[in-house]
Amino acid sequence: MTSFQSTLAEEEGGGIAEELAEGQRAISIAEFFEKNKHMLGFDSGARGLVTAVKEAVDNALDATEEAGIKPDISIEIRESGDYYTLIVEDNGPGITREQIPKVFGKLLYGSRFHSREQSRGQQGIGISAAVLYSQLTSGKPARVTSRTQRSETAQYFELIIDTDTNEPEIQVDEERAPGESDLSPTHGTRIEMEMEANMRARQQLHDYVKHTAVVNPHARLVLDEPKLAEPLRFERVEGADLPAETEEIRPHPHGVELGTLIKMLGATESYSVSGFLQEEFTRVGSKTAAKVLNSFRDRHFGREMGWAVPRGPDVALDDAVADAVANKGAEATETFATRVADTLASRERTTHSELEAIVDTVADDVGEEYDAMFGDTVRENAVGAAWDVLTTDLTADLYPLVDEATSTQKDDATVSGLADRLADKFEAGDPRHRATRAALREYVDRSADRLVSEEVSFGDTARENVVEAVWAAMRTVPDDVPKVREVADSRDVASELLEAMRETDILAPPTNCLSPITAELVEAGLRKEFDADFYSAATRDAEVHGGDPFIVEAGIAYGGELEDGTVDLLRFANRVPLVYQRGACATTDVVKGIGWRNYGLDQPGGSGMPSGPAVIMIHVASTNVPFTSESKDALANIPAIEDEIELAVREAARELKSYLNKRRSMQKRRKKQDVLGRILPEMADKLSEVTGRRRPNIDGALARIMNNVSVEREVEDGRVTLVVENHSDRTEEPEITDIVTSEPSDLPGDASVVDLDGEWFITWTPSIPAGESAELAYTIASDAEFDVDVDGIETEKLTINAN
Repeated sequence: MTSFQSTLAEEEGGGIAEELAEGQRAISIAEFFEKNKHMLGFDSGARGLVTAVKEAVDNALDATEEAGIKPDISIEIRESGDYYTLIVEDNGPGITREQIPKVFGKLLYGSRFHSREQSRGQQGIGISAAVLYSQLTSGKPARVTSRTQRSETAQYFELIIDTDTNEPEIQVDEERAPGESDLSPTHGTRIEMEMEANMRARQQLHDYVKHTAVVNPHARLVLDEPKLAEPLRFERVEGADLPAETEEIRPHPHGVELGTLIKMLGATESYSVSGFLQEEFTRVGSKTAAKVLNSFRDRHFGREMGWAVPRGPDVALDDAVADAVANKGAEATETFATRVADTLASRERTTHSELEAIVDTVADDVGEEYDAMFGDTVRENAVGAAWDVLTTDLTADLYPLVDEATSTQKDDATVSGLADRLADKFEAGDPRHRATRAALREYVDRSADRLVSEEVSFGDTARENVVEAVWAAMRTVPDDVPKVREVADSRDVASELLEAMRETDILAPPTNCLSPITAELVEAGLRKEFDADFYSAATRDAEVHGGDPFIVEAGIAYGGELEDGTVDLLRFANRVPLVYQRGACATTDVVKGIGWRNYGLDQPGGSGMPSGPAVIMIHVASTNVPFTSESKDALANIPAIEDEIELAVREAARELKSYLNKRRSMQKRRKKQDVLGRILPEMADKLSEVTGRRRPNIDGALARIMNNVSVEREVEDGRVTLVVENHSDRTEEPEITDIVTSEPSDLPGDASVVDLDGEWFITWTPSIPAGESAELAYTIASDAEFDVDVDGIETEKLTINAN
């Protein structure tokens, strides 16, 4: 059948293919995103403004941290008629005059794309995309002012992006003195962009800045936008240091894909595979490289099966070897044959390669002793003769391996039959009895298939057990592996190397390329921005995906001033909040899949987002975060990362569960105490009324019933005694502060006193074993008022009668 395309050139006028070819041209990356700005997060005026803020702040944070400067970043949004002007200024090191146009006016320009270390931006798209959106919607250039630390003047540019060439088009290039510039008189960078936007996403904007402050506790952020009575200020956590400096690392062997490996093999300067592994990958030294190469040999050459010297009076191994040696003298020949035979007899099994090595060693030793020359031909003949003897009865060597690998339900005939058929496969295969694991599996399958009948079964498990037993008995060959160029030129051989790399146990990648927030600062960030009753955080150890290490951190805040309802999920990647596409994010999927009822939170229907007055935050730090799109709003569903997210969240949630269980226990205890507090006096009164006796003393009864720690005060003739009784089942060490309005005296040595504006604070921290008590006694000169404060014991476990 003639295709439509084949007729095009035959039609009247001809040259259609040539005309189509003339219309083909390369597309600039700037031109592409000019028509697809939604892919970068600029799909609406509301979201476009938030995205522009995000990109500018990310740049500012990266710049300041790289220079070792604690970030001070101001974000200002002004109404400009039908447009909005965004101004972001930082106190970073500034940008040199030559680099300013490229940083802000050229897409895919940056310093981090090829760097394998954690950073907020990597593609070189973010801030230049914001400039592109600004010029597309307002028609005005971006205004950039920057001053480096060593410069006395600032550089001022007005520029746009030429979308046809993806190059900056500079409209103004000036040098300004400090007094002529809006920029800080020290150093830093300021960018102003006017764009078509609106404030419908005001809440998302505020959330972005607030959440940025949570995961960057070392930064100070100020946001000023229309309709705010005063700017929102997010101060840095006191004592929070800059994130740890990161170092670039090489890829990890477990995460490399086949195409990448072939590319690396083609580009390396190493000649040997061992050198390639050690030079191009992290965590690969000489010992690890040797393990990888042995695994590679198993796949490329296969392993060799070894055999034992047959037992029996008819076996004359030394005679067979002697017969293969000619013209070396009777004594030298006998010595050579005897030593070879004795060496083989002392070994459990010997492979062909091992036999060659044994013959070479014995030949060298005997040749030196008897001044005889055992050449290559003689050695080959000796190896052949010995190998013929070793392989006389393969079934006898295979039988115990098959018997041990199969269940006791397999009778002797079945085991013998399989061993005999396996022996046939080895004899019919490679003359050195080499086989890959796949070939060995085929040997076993074909042998088992011939045995299977109505009376005999041989399932997959039994077959795999036999394969494993025989494979374990086989030996890695000593052959030299192919050189780098040979591996690079063959997809199949490269695939064998890749499988060997992935199977070998290799240390996890170093974490000095990452800068996690740390559990302590995650909790500090949550405490700074959320008023809650409980906080917990967890930081996981580094794992690897796609050759890139990553660390997952999680934090939870609960109770306090947090609103009830669906929990607030905060998502972060490399310290950057992910504002949009929550439903498309792997983080959300993981949180929904956790059974939150087990941790004390409500979860309608048993799945989905949990409910409660809580905030859950998750941070993924990686040298290459797998986002779902260029807008970097959601994490892709990568199983390795999802597993770590779940483990981190569960680790933090276990602390929440303990807290909630304890709180429920304390609530029950409080209710019980309230009931007893009402009932005991009534019981005492009723008992007195019924018996006609004096009302019983119930002082201390509540503490004894509830196993509480009781604190009571007695005052008599200016002598004050605080009595602490421990009715619990463990030693307690309460910190007791007795506040007195009169100066105390005669205090014991284990108490201290401080005078504060006419009140004396007496501090006492006794250690009281279970069932015992302690006393604090002192003297006051005149009438006084008292108050006592007890720390170190939950309120519900404390009974105080001392105020």
